[in-house]
Amino acid sequence: MEKSGKLTAETAEAVAIKGLAFIAADPVLLPRFLALTGLQPLQLRRAAREAGFLPGVLEFILAHEPTLQAFCEAESLHPQTVAAARQTLAGSEEVYD
Repeated sequence: MEKSGKLTAETAEAVAIKGLAFIAADPVLLPRFLALTGLQPLQLRRAAREAGFLPGVLEFILAHEPTLQAFCEAESLHPQTVAAARQTLAGSEEVYD
C-alpha cells in the first residue's frame, strides 16, 4: 500500500486477478459467480479486460465473509487490502489489458 493507505492501480489489479483465479479454481464459487454475472466460463478472459469487471470480482469476494476469509488466507492478504483494491479499481475507468 502507498503511504495514504491506498493501493496502486497495478497492485489492486493484481489482487483482483488473484481473486478471479481463486474463484475459478473453486468448484462451488465458480458456478455461483457465473450465475450472478451471467457469463459462460469461456467468456471470463474477455470479460476480465472490461472496465468494471475486476472491481466486480472483488465485490463478489467481499460480499461473503467465508469467501473473503478463505481468499485472504490463501493469498496471505488482509481483508482491508481486498476492500482497498476494490475501491482503487472502482475509481478507475480503464480497460484492463
